[in-house]
Amino acid sequence: MSAADPDKRRLTLPAGRPDARRGASALVVGFDDQAASLAALRTAADLARRLDADLHVVHGIDERDHPVDPDAAVELWDSHARKALEHLHARVRETLAAHPGKWTYHAWNGDPVKLLVTVADEQDALMIVVGTHRHRSLSRMMRSSVSRSLPRVAHRPVLLVADPTGS
Repeated sequence: MSAADPDKRRLTLPAGRPDARRGASALVVGFDDQAASLAALRTAADLARRLDADLHVVHGIDERDHPVDPDAAVELWDSHARKALEHLHARVRETLAAHPGKWTYHAWNGDPVKLLVTVADEQDALMIVVGTHRHRSLSRMMRSSVSRSLPRVAHRPVLLVADPTGS
């Protein structure tokens, strides 16, 4: 993906019930298959239903979507990333199976904070919903935190949903 064409590898999959009508507004939710993001997805789906809003699920593709071996062939990287994205999309479909409204799954390379803000701005979202961990391990503390960075740069309200497991 070149810097000149950031949407070149953007994956956007409309989903939800085929007969669902378009909502009056939109909500954006970050998803990375962690317990906190699953809680955020469920919360956002409930809010979308109550607010008659379309739901936009956003996943920023990162190094966890790729093999650990940096010397692996490009085909292996692409295959692993495709399988990881298929797994995430299946988790979202499973979680939103009973959701009555329209939802869309967005995934592409880049900083998750920027991706969430971009989709929220494109959709003129009411808010952005993300999960947050109550207790942070040392490895999590070393990585940048979407839940800590997002409220500083978002142009709209951010709802933080705590990890229900407390991990």
